[in-house]
Amino acid sequence: MTAPRLMLRVLGEIELARGGERLTLPASKKTRALLAYLAVTGKAHRRERLCSLFWDTPDDPRGALRWSLSKLRAIVDEPERPRIVADRDTVALDTADFEIDVLEARRRLAEGVESVATSELEKVAALNRGEFLEGLELPNCPDFEAWRAAEREEARALQRRTLTQLVATLADRPAEALPHARALAAVEPYAAASHLSLLRVLAAAGRMREAEEQFAASSRILAEASANSARELDAAWQALRGDGAAKTAGTARVPERPQPPAAVQRSQTIRFCTTADHVRIGYATVGRGAPLVKTANWLNHLEFDWNSPVWRHWIHELSRDHLLVRYDERGNGLSDWDVADISFEAFVRDLETVVDELRLERFTLLGISQGVAVSIAYAVRHPERVERLVLYGGYLKGWRRRGDPREIERREAMMKLLMNGWGHDNPAFRQIFTTLYIPEATPEQIRWFNELQRISCSPATASRLTHSFSDIDVSDLATRVGRPALVFHCRNDAGIPFDQGRAVASAIPNARFVPLESRNHLILEHEPAWARFVTELRAFLSAPDEGESLRAGGT
Repeated sequence: MTAPRLMLRVLGEIELARGGERLTLPASKKTRALLAYLAVTGKAHRRERLCSLFWDTPDDPRGALRWSLSKLRAIVDEPERPRIVADRDTVALDTADFEIDVLEARRRLAEGVESVATSELEKVAALNRGEFLEGLELPNCPDFEAWRAAEREEARALQRRTLTQLVATLADRPAEALPHARALAAVEPYAAASHLSLLRVLAAAGRMREAEEQFAASSRILAEASANSARELDAAWQALRGDGAAKTAGTARVPERPQPPAAVQRSQTIRFCTTADHVRIGYATVGRGAPLVKTANWLNHLEFDWNSPVWRHWIHELSRDHLLVRYDERGNGLSDWDVADISFEAFVRDLETVVDELRLERFTLLGISQGVAVSIAYAVRHPERVERLVLYGGYLKGWRRRGDPREIERREAMMKLLMNGWGHDNPAFRQIFTTLYIPEATPEQIRWFNELQRISCSPATASRLTHSFSDIDVSDLATRVGRPALVFHCRNDAGIPFDQGRAVASAIPNARFVPLESRNHLILEHEPAWARFVTELRAFLSAPDEGESLRAGGT
């Protein structure tokens, strides 16, 4: 007789059921977290890795692991079929014919939400009972928390796409769309587009009084994060109110959807691909036209950057006439945080994986900060695919390779200080980093950049990334770049010295250097340097390809 199917729910509080009957899980949070980790990752893990993940203490971590496994065996093992598969070195969970809600949602939407029937989308929406592993925080296990955060953000992104598609599909049935619109606003509380979708559905349903109350609540929420978002919502709401008033006056039509401001109107598509070393990389596309691929740099988060006052003007400009491709670096943002290999070679492979996944044959490559070095390496290895390069605020040699004792001492001291408070709610430590990289930021931009640091990367991974960047050296590779390059650098950049930008431009044979008058590492929309950057960038990207004869360069 076949044993009843096991079902594990991790979207919300963790639950395990057999044949529909809920099972009692161990009281130990770490044991429940171990079950979720083994199930969702779906692969064998070395005992040493599991011990460091959950019991990184001197007190017999292997004994603690054995105790947790014994508790799980008592629940999941079946007669003549042990589910916990362990030997002296590794531990795995046999999840064959196991149903795991988060993996089921990914399977159903593997081809994208646009190609899925409404009934399937509703099934996926029903799987979401809350945040990934809600209530299962392990503050003393930073690597597990980093993994949980990455999974939570991916699950949230999948839920957002599902709900957005449902609201659009059910536009002519507002009563059915309403619960999905409410859920979308709850999932994305600081996205003006989500609140606008809810207001539209309420208006379409003729519930204008409730829409008025919702507008007031949405405005308060958005104002906490961005005055611009609140203003965008207000402008769209004024147009919507006029249509809603016509409806309550007696017309039977659904109000026409007003055209919201550009920042609300645009949307990105987020997907995931997997590298050869089994690291999941999150990538996003937006816009139309010739492909422009932005190489990942540290402190990216595909969703958080989308509405960020630090990044949104970049995204808008870069996708104005192009298909903009962005991705989160491994250990960062929506990509896997818990990764074994954080090296320069791995960064280049991540770029190769994203480009191959999208089947891009020819594209412009944009590198920012350490992404400059990654872009250079890729252009040398794949000259036939790179049309031209835009390189901003980068370097050929990392800070340790540059060999300046004062810089090395300063960066090492700063990293020790930052690691003490990186992941905490108090932004005081992270503000040191923010002040270094965007000293002329507005209070709103400072708040966003402080928060970006907290949600984009764990303290342990931040340290590993920093040390990896310090040893970068593409000096020899730069001389072999055979494509046209436009190199930007801010003259008073405190994050990356100005002479490093000049060195990049000097090393690349067909490069032009444009200095920008700014103290910020990342130029902000309100400063004059942004206008100069946009002018130079548009001219470069629209110019004929003067490097055609150099296409074989770098080989």
